[in-house]
Amino acid sequence: MSFSQLVARLLGLKASNTVSHDEMTDAVASGKCSIVDVREPHEYSQGHIPGAVNHPFSRFDPSLLVCDEPVILVCQAGGRSSKALQKALQAGHRNIRHYPPGTSGWKAHGGNIVM
Repeated sequence: MSFSQLVARLLGLKASNTVSHDEMTDAVASGKCSIVDVREPHEYSQGHIPGAVNHPFSRFDPSLLVCDEPVILVCQAGGRSSKALQKALQAGHRNIRHYPPGTSGWKAHGGNIVM
């Protein structure tokens, strides 16, 4: 079991609430979803997944998320994005998932990072 799978299990998340690397690659390429990076601004400014907008976990408010398209949450390694996912689900969002490998996993798979 990977670390991100363990975090998801500990937080009670279902596998359907996660996005695989291939799904993330497709989402970034298509631009048909909102990618929300919940890392802090200084982390985000050091490089992020193309198209991601910054919504720091320290100020995370699910009511500020878009509702008219799918949302994928991402952080550095899956911990904060899984917590943000829990908050969003509790607030009633349903078309939302998170990318457990995070920005680190994205880079490790050869994904592009923008400043």
